[in-house]
Amino acid sequence: MAREDEKKDRPRARFHGRVEGTGRGCAMPGCDQPGEFRAPPEHALRTGDSPPPYRWLCLDHVREFNARYNFFAGMSADEISDAQRPYAGWERETRAFASNGADRPPAWADFSDPLDAIGARFRSRMAEESQRRDGKPLTEADRRALKVLGLDTNADRRALRTRYSELVRQYHPDRNGGDRSFEARLQAVIAAYQALRKSPAFV
Repeated sequence: MAREDEKKDRPRARFHGRVEGTGRGCAMPGCDQPGEFRAPPEHALRTGDSPPPYRWLCLDHVREFNARYNFFAGMSADEISDAQRPYAGWERETRAFASNGADRPPAWADFSDPLDAIGARFRSRMAEESQRRDGKPLTEADRRALKVLGLDTNADRRALRTRYSELVRQYHPDRNGGDRSFEARLQAVIAAYQALRKSPAFV
């Protein structure tokens, strides 16, 4: 029975904040028990962004402290009213955080790009993803096929046929002395043309 009472008086640290083996004694005068539980000083108010310094109490004294603890102790009526407002503390400006928890990256204006490497790549990507001037829709498959043929987004049906004819003549074995090393590229050109020919953007 004594063992069961001892278990009740010594709650598990995982759930009750016990810190064993600190070597600290209880901060209450005349108490020789180990200080294993943190508690703020009596009537210590939070100032700035830092909590007040903690003191260490034994189990019995931390229970006494918790039973009589009053957050508003030592505050004036105005301070209590301010602390009870629903948005208390939200007026203070806080540091902005990035979505990944790291510092905010530098702005584009902070980069030096004398060779236009970043800018050229950005403009190229924007051109690839831009919409057609005539408003006809382009799928991702259409964009890939246009890239195979070396055509821009606004190419029309006539430009498509002209470019196809040029590439077929360029890669066909009959135009290369029977050399079939361009056969894979020729097949890609034919497949891209056949796909675009049936696309709503070229009908």
